[in-house]
Amino acid sequence: MQQITLAEASQHLSELIEAAINGEEIVIVKDNQPIAKLVPFKRGRRAGSAKGLVTMSDDFDEPLEDFKDYM
Repeated sequence: MQQITLAEASQHLSELIEAAINGEEIVIVKDNQPIAKLVPFKRGRRAGSAKGLVTMSDDFDEPLEDFKDYM
């Protein structure tokens, strides 16, 4: 976590945003008190985004060979 003054933050905003994109948390301070935190934006999950990536075999619900003695 990096701490930076408000004056420095205003001068180096594009560099701080790049650091946040790369996962770094930046705390902006004024009069030695934290006033804001710059963190990367986390995108939420999207319904259907894994469509076509998950497959299930045709015999998914068939009994397993190893358990035939228990059935």
